[in-house]
Amino acid sequence: MKVLITGASSGIGRDMARVFASKGYDLVLVARNEEALKQLADELREKEKIEVKTIAMDLSNIENCKELHKKVENVDILINNAGFGDCGNFTKTSLDKEIRMIDTNIVAYHILMKLYLIDMKAKGTGTILNVASIAGFMPGPFMSTYYATKAYIVRISESIREELKKEKSGVQISILCPGPVSTNFDQVANVKFKMRQANSMEVAQYAIRKLEQGKFYIVPGIDVKLAKIGAKLTPTPLISKITYRIQRRKIEGS
Repeated sequence: MKVLITGASSGIGRDMARVFASKGYDLVLVARNEEALKQLADELREKEKIEVKTIAMDLSNIENCKELHKKVENVDILINNAGFGDCGNFTKTSLDKEIRMIDTNIVAYHILMKLYLIDMKAKGTGTILNVASIAGFMPGPFMSTYYATKAYIVRISESIREELKKEKSGVQISILCPGPVSTNFDQVANVKFKMRQANSMEVAQYAIRKLEQGKFYIVPGIDVKLAKIGAKLTPTPLISKITYRIQRRKIEGS
């Protein structure tokens, strides 16, 4: 069994690689940080005696996404995980960074999901896990672009899930929707989280366990589950006011 993991050099992606490796899966690890990928691959080969291939690649480039699909065939599990965020007033944040975010968080997911889903449907089997966020269920003032990218992943995954169900396909799609996780996300996003951050390895272990059980919504942590329910029941304008206050406290220097 072969697992392709994007954003595998740190955080949830790196820990998912460790969990899959412990189960004996062969891995293809993709990220921009070549040195971090090499260190992880060496660790997993030595510890688990599995096949690990690394590909240093920037998935914000459309052609790179297409090239990745050509290079890596016969994938049994795709983990769409590469992504990052940013925090600040929409008129003051970097446009270039936001476009890279959209290209990474949405376009790369879309391309890889579509291409590998075509392959999996042809075989009649396969699994795709799109790493979204609890942010995908609500508006997010001061992190508007990031929240919007995750909302896209939630909605397109829900839609594809229904298509697969109606086709009685053997292909599974799931979404992982964590809250804040202790990774380097906050440094990249220029944000300081005030609420409890989940442990990256615990999230990875939970996600893979639920994935193996065939769950679609994978939401680690009771507090995050309650937030998802609250987002569904609470009027959107009120959620916007609440998230505005929360996000404002996160901005560096506030």
